[in-house]
Amino acid sequence: MTTNPATDRVRERLFIRPVPLTVACAFVADHHRHHRAPQGHKFSLGVLAGDGRLAGVAIVGRPVARALDNGLTVEVTRCATDGSPNACSALYGAAWRTARAAGYRRAITYTQGDEAGVSLRAAGWRKVKDLPARTGWDTPARPRTDHGNDNVTRSLWEITTHDAEPLPDLRDETRDETPRRRARTKRCACGADLPAATTGRPSSYCSPACRQRAYRTRQTRRRTP
Repeated sequence: MTTNPATDRVRERLFIRPVPLTVACAFVADHHRHHRAPQGHKFSLGVLAGDGRLAGVAIVGRPVARALDNGLTVEVTRCATDGSPNACSALYGAAWRTARAAGYRRAITYTQGDEAGVSLRAAGWRKVKDLPARTGWDTPARPRTDHGNDNVTRSLWEITTHDAEPLPDLRDETRDETPRRRARTKRCACGADLPAATTGRPSSYCSPACRQRAYRTRQTRRRTP
C-alpha cells in the first residue's frame, strides 16, 4: 500500500500541552521568521503532532502596549510552528481557552500587515485595526538602546468574552508627549518686562532708576515703626 506523506501530515492529530518557557523560547529561536524570543511569559503552550514531536509553541504574556495592560488582558507575544497544518490555529484557540479559564476577558496579538491571519480567523479571533509602521521600539517616553528594525505595518487582533470592556484608543508612542515647561517672563517692580540677560546674573530691575526707587522704598519701610 502506498502512502502520501502530505496527506498523512494533514490527517495528523494535534495535542495541546503546557511547555516551559525555556523550551518555547528555544523553539521560537529556531522557527520564528522575524522575532526573537520574549523575556518572560504568563504561560506557554505547545502543540504535539501524532508522532510526539513538538510542532509549535505559543507564548502568552502581558500586553506590550501599556494602555492595554489592565490586568484582564493577555497577549500572545509569540506563535511559531514547523509548518504543520492547523498547528497555528490550534495554538491560538488553546491560548484563548486557557486565558479565559484563568479569568481574563481579552486576548490580543499582532501580525504583520501582509499576513492574512487565516489561522487567527479559524480560531475565532477578529482584526481590530491596522497600525502604522514604526522604525523600532525607541520612543521619547520609553527610550531603548536597541532601536530594532521593525519598520513594517502591523495588524491588531483580539478575542474577548461577552462582558469585556471596549478596547481603549491606542496612542502614538512615537510622538513626543513630554510636558513642555513654559518660560516664565520676569517683571520689574514697576510692571515692565525684564530684558533677557546676555551675560552674568539676570537683573531684577528694568533700569537703574527702578533699582534706586526700590532701594528707597526698602529704607523707608525700615525706618517706619
